[in-house]
Amino acid sequence: MDLTPHITSVEDSLAAAAAAGDEETARTAAALAAALEPATRLAIMNALSELTLEVTGALDDRIVELRLEAGDVRVVVTSVAGDYADESGGTAETADAGGETSRITLRLPESLKSQAEQAAEAAGVSLNTWLTRSVQESLLGRRPASTQVTGHRVRGWVHG
Repeated sequence: MDLTPHITSVEDSLAAAAAAGDEETARTAAALAAALEPATRLAIMNALSELTLEVTGALDDRIVELRLEAGDVRVVVTSVAGDYADESGGTAETADAGGETSRITLRLPESLKSQAEQAAEAAGVSLNTWLTRSVQESLLGRRPASTQVTGHRVRGWVHG
């Protein structure tokens, strides 16, 4: 999603308000608009991020993520239920009973963080999604049963 049209709308509104003043007011408004552009972009991204948390909380089997790619915001919806199967073929529960999301601070050694980032990239998911799945697998004592082919990558587990 390109945020530029939304930011331009705010800048246009500021210019329209400044048009009631003199030429100096218009120049000041233009300078303010340029200075406020990063803050406006961040405010919009924060609002979208809060929205994704609310939507994720309302869904039982999906995680909604906000990603920044090449300056544009991208919304990614990931299926959670069905990604992991237990030995009887059932699926593992991936959200708590309330479906609420909590934010934590996790301190990792840099080398471990790098390995986790590489594993998430190889799996084709965000680091947050990869960590969430890893914690869940550990707590449930299970491993992903399905194998996925993404491009030229194969991921999954083999049980022997």
